[in-house]
Amino acid sequence: MHKLLRIYRDYLTVERHYSEATVETYTGVVIRFLDYLSQWKLNPLEVDEGQISFWLMSQRTPEGLLPDPRTAARGISALRSFFRFLVLEDLRTDNPALLLERPRPGRRLPDIMSLEEVERFLEQIDITSSLGLRDRALFELIYSCGLRVSEACGLTLDRYYPQDLVVRIIGKGDAERFVPMGEAAKEQLDGYLSFVRPRLVSMRHPTNTVFLNHRGRPLSRKGMWKRFKEIANLAGVEGKIHTLRHSFATHLLEGGADLRSVQELLGHRDITTTQIYTHVAEGGLQRAHREFHPRG
Repeated sequence: MHKLLRIYRDYLTVERHYSEATVETYTGVVIRFLDYLSQWKLNPLEVDEGQISFWLMSQRTPEGLLPDPRTAARGISALRSFFRFLVLEDLRTDNPALLLERPRPGRRLPDIMSLEEVERFLEQIDITSSLGLRDRALFELIYSCGLRVSEACGLTLDRYYPQDLVVRIIGKGDAERFVPMGEAAKEQLDGYLSFVRPRLVSMRHPTNTVFLNHRGRPLSRKGMWKRFKEIANLAGVEGKIHTLRHSFATHLLEGGADLRSVQELLGHRDITTTQIYTHVAEGGLQRAHREFHPRG
């Protein structure tokens, strides 16, 4: 099983070109599923749709709740991928997970920060320290360009064009896009690159990654999440790092940007993914109408 999992992980990475986060999610689901089969002495090459469905229903949260539709759908996708892999390896002739019906998750509007909350969050960062200057540059850039966490972690020096106020981003599926940045983000990023990063970079572990931790290694997703949470608590705002990306898109639409442009900036393949932000933006417009229009 350990060998099979290694080959499966390589299949997801090399053949399917999935992101690191997706690979970790899928392999995590498969490991839990295989542990369950081992406990009941079941063979993954012989299990059927009913046994898979029973395992999915048994995946309760620590509070005893059944998995929400999104979690269940993600689990089914992971198992469909795993059994597809077994078929390709000639270890099975069928994919029983295809018989499972994926639950339809309800439409969930993304959480956003108001302009005032974004400003409060950024102003709360202590820029009297080296790591504070790094954090200010990091979160200014994420908000200014609408970056995913993985995109900010993976940004390298050769993909920053200061004269053009542009960063070249490698997104999901290795899709490349050029994203303009604001003057505020450029000012913070240039300051970090000039005065802070040279002191952080390690001669023993040279790297061209833009954002580094105190050991001179590339800043990890976990490290980034930790810093965001600390700053958000100080600023008294709710959200995750991805909330900055959601806020970027919503604020653009509220400012009059067209949906197609926002799609390009976010790196969405399908414009229907971007359309969810119109509902958030419309909510802001409706509130403004109620408050300021004489017949609101």
